[in-house]
Amino acid sequence: MTAPLQLTIVVGYLFFALAIGLVAYRLTDRTAADFYLASRTLGTVVLLFTTFATLLSAFTFFAGPNVAYHEGPEWILVMGLMDGIIFAILWYAIGYKQWLLGRERGYVTLGEMIGDRFGSRRLRGLIAGISLLWLFPYVMLQQVGAGTALEALTEGALPYAVGAGLITAFMILYVVVAGMRGIAWTDTFQGLFMLVTTWVALIWVLAAVGGPSVATAALEADAAHHLTLGSDHYTVQWMLSTAIVIGFGVAMFPQVNQRFFAAGSRTVLKRSFALWPILCVLLFVPSFLLGAWARGLDVTVPEGGNVLPAVLAEYTPVWFAALVIAGAMAAMMSSSDSMLLSGSSYFTRDIYRPYLEGDVSELREDLIARIGVVVFATAAFVASLWNPATLFELGDAAFSGFAQLALPVLVALYWHNTTRAGMTAGIVVSQAFYLGTIFVDSIVATLEFLAVVPAVGELVPALAAVVTTVLQGSYMGWTAGLVGMGVGLVVTVGISVVTTPAASERRSIYRKDRPSASGSSENQGFS
Repeated sequence: MTAPLQLTIVVGYLFFALAIGLVAYRLTDRTAADFYLASRTLGTVVLLFTTFATLLSAFTFFAGPNVAYHEGPEWILVMGLMDGIIFAILWYAIGYKQWLLGRERGYVTLGEMIGDRFGSRRLRGLIAGISLLWLFPYVMLQQVGAGTALEALTEGALPYAVGAGLITAFMILYVVVAGMRGIAWTDTFQGLFMLVTTWVALIWVLAAVGGPSVATAALEADAAHHLTLGSDHYTVQWMLSTAIVIGFGVAMFPQVNQRFFAAGSRTVLKRSFALWPILCVLLFVPSFLLGAWARGLDVTVPEGGNVLPAVLAEYTPVWFAALVIAGAMAAMMSSSDSMLLSGSSYFTRDIYRPYLEGDVSELREDLIARIGVVVFATAAFVASLWNPATLFELGDAAFSGFAQLALPVLVALYWHNTTRAGMTAGIVVSQAFYLGTIFVDSIVATLEFLAVVPAVGELVPALAAVVTTVLQGSYMGWTAGLVGMGVGLVVTVGISVVTTPAASERRSIYRKDRPSASGSSENQGFS
């Protein structure tokens, strides 16, 4: 009876979350602005927790504890401390200015804001296309996490594909019905729920094993190196690179970036980013400590499985373990539903409208957005059935891919002399570099295939050596994602210096001293 009870708890929790969305649906206008941004009316608690819950993904609940289990608890410093502080700073540096511009000019997406400044439909579409490219594996990560967690929780009674399909069905239903308002309300509940249950789980497990000193002694006996700061994995360069890339990547995630536009007031925005690092510590410390301590406890983690469900199954009652995993499922859903909503808005606002249909009515855009959610989620589910990589690999690729956008955007927001050519080149070159580091083996294989061509055959060995050196270099211990960010910054600034602004650029709209619609100064806005 264990599997039916667990499954009942998980599905019951998901239906409860759906019910909150249905209540919000009754208050939702049938307009694109309300569907995407809840009409820019979110308060402090809701904005803080919807941003928080949006990031409570499979990467947080399963990949993070897995890293702590295999490599040690220093992951708390990376995600719990450094990353929280970095993102809070970016929330002010990027998010506050985006909010001001969005309130004044009605921007819904990052592509709209950048495309308007540089007078470029192509640049707007480029940002949307890149965002959708990296959003796809991150949505897939949630489905992979849900499928593996439910399979482990029910001891195989619920196959991986069925679990991933279940979470996908709920995501589609929830997003199509509720929009941003319903997502934000449910996120607030789920964020609070996961904070409480994660701490209860930590206390429960420690009570069962005899306290933190016993758990630490067991960890020292099994993996003493986990109790020392630093290792071959946790080098200074790797920790700094990872924290920076994740922090900057989070700021460019569509589902997070759009929340910069949704705050109800300046005060709401400021309070939210001030409280952000505290929330990160409160959640990540217990979940990652559970992962690290599990290494020394009598916990059997299946090959390729996740440590958190295993340790809960070993030391907590069936109903509680199922409740925590249900909350994790809902947290994954809260990430995925926001991703699907944002992905739909990027497609509709930055690709469909500018390239396919132009000016469309609010009702038609609302319909297209909801159809886009169904298509995107279904495609990600089909891809997740192949389970092509680990949760950490999928998450790391997405964070690093989005991080390549951050510095060109930051430069454009604050440097008046940024040109369209510099902005475009910075984005394209950094993305090409990072994609090359991922697919370097395929690039080399393609070059070797071309060796049969007489004109280029003699050049192939040299070209392959250059490609391998550049794209598979050690970078002195720094990650390829961080190196790519540096490349993007240099190219953006360098090309902007040697090029002139295009005639259609609107260089004044980001400046704090530009006149507002009423003709008054807006210095106070950016002070």
